[in-house]
Amino acid sequence: MAAVLGLIAGVVFGIFLQPDIPIVVQPYLPIMVVAALDALLGAARSFFERSFSDKVFVISFLSNVITATLLVLLGNQLGVGSQLSTAVIVVLGIRIFSNVSAIRRFIFKG
Repeated sequence: MAAVLGLIAGVVFGIFLQPDIPIVVQPYLPIMVVAALDALLGAARSFFERSFSDKVFVISFLSNVITATLLVLLGNQLGVGSQLSTAVIVVLGIRIFSNVSAIRRFIFKG
């Protein structure tokens, strides 16, 4: 639960403080945000399914963000950055909608 609270605090601080994003990181930031959202919604789903673990959430969050960023970096190095970014967004988008669907089913199930 501490990890989720830390994530929420980070988002709130980011919104109010509006930190400068280094130019080097800017092409990867949208992928990082989508990967983080995927991990966050996966954590919410596991919370509703009563299988949430802080350690699994932190590892999932970091591994999702790092893997997505490395895939986009590899795509940029190979000259297919936009195509690989699109592929990562599609895969993570499918996972996000799947998790949202599961959460919605749990909430309306009662």
